[in-house]
Amino acid sequence: MRPAAIAVAAAGFGIAALLVTMGGQRLAAIEAPAIDVIDENDIPEVPPPEEGSTSSVEPETPDAEAASRPVAPEEIVPLPLEQGDLVREAPRPPLSELSLALPPKPKMPDDWDGTTLFQPVASAAGLIEAKGFSVAISGVTPVDAGESCTYEGKEWNCGTRARTAFRAFLRSRAVVCDVPPDAERGVIAARCRIGKQDIGEWLAANGWAKAEAGGPYAEAGRKAEADKKGIYGPVPTRIEMTLTPSSTSLPAVEPPPSEPAVEAPAQ
Repeated sequence: MRPAAIAVAAAGFGIAALLVTMGGQRLAAIEAPAIDVIDENDIPEVPPPEEGSTSSVEPETPDAEAASRPVAPEEIVPLPLEQGDLVREAPRPPLSELSLALPPKPKMPDDWDGTTLFQPVASAAGLIEAKGFSVAISGVTPVDAGESCTYEGKEWNCGTRARTAFRAFLRSRAVVCDVPPDAERGVIAARCRIGKQDIGEWLAANGWAKAEAGGPYAEAGRKAEADKKGIYGPVPTRIEMTLTPSSTSLPAVEPPPSEPAVEAPAQ
């Protein structure tokens, strides 16, 4: 077996050598492509152009009208309309009668007698704030806290004094006002009372608010102005108390009278 293998290997090497030899001869037979080499002496000389022979060539500009040609001009730029030919049409009638209906007014119970406002605060004479409401007493004009009054040439801050008097009258007592419970929060003009006392009448009669002309408290307001009450009167006088050492000292305490001695009876 070994001589046969050696013979096969020798034959293979011989065939390979033959193929390599034949391939080398074939590659040598292929000629390389010829390359033309240009010599500098073979290039003809071109004379330079003469002066003045060159002419400026202006570039062609496209036609502006052709470049901006509108496409469908009747759609992009409509023709101007004459305003004189336009006529406003009358509004169409409602589609149904239901569209004309208004929301019903809130129906108050038959026994409703006003809304009770607890712990009212007087922000001004004639203006109450409580429970989110700001109620202006109807029939009178509130006096602002910063308002000033003049009496016999003397100016004084009557607004602050009127507010203090109104707060002393309220004393945080609950008031009953003609305000619906579901009314919008804000300044509401309404009549108010404490028990059976009409607040607007008290303000006008004591001169701490200006009664509206032709209102229910006009007569009370004229009487208060004639009597120079409240804001129509003079500047309130301050009460000053001066304590002296003698007035602050405690009075002397007299000793109780001595009781006479009682003698025991003789036995």
